[in-house]
Amino acid sequence: MKRTSIIVLVVIAVAVAMIISTIGDASVYVTFKEAKELAESGESKSIHVVGELMKDGEGKPMGMKYEPSVDPNRFEFMMRDSLDNVSLVIYNQPKPQDIDKSEKVVVVGKMDVANNQFTADQILLKCPSKYNNGELQVEGAVSMNK
Repeated sequence: MKRTSIIVLVVIAVAVAMIISTIGDASVYVTFKEAKELAESGESKSIHVVGELMKDGEGKPMGMKYEPSVDPNRFEFMMRDSLDNVSLVIYNQPKPQDIDKSEKVVVVGKMDVANNQFTADQILLKCPSKYNNGELQVEGAVSMNK
């Protein structure tokens, strides 16, 4: 075989190995109910749960607990997933800035079946957009018609 053919085969083999290894580490998007079922079956991979913070009638987050003077690396909050399943989420890091303003929250971690809570390793936030469906809102517009 030619030297270039061997190099090409090695590069292809390395690329296939990298693709296979990343597929094995990929996590899935699930609901809290599915996360609990996975945890009960012994699944130990990290999973993603998409949802929103539980809010009261005035739009303020409910169940949020963060006391930096007691434990700066513990943040708790209640979250509702896309199918209206609710769970307590424990995040062993400081409270993310502007989490109470976010529209959607993605928590990455594992369900703790023994304590009936979700333990998050990461929190990803979708903050409100300054654009509303492509509409431009102008305040105090003045008409220039004469």
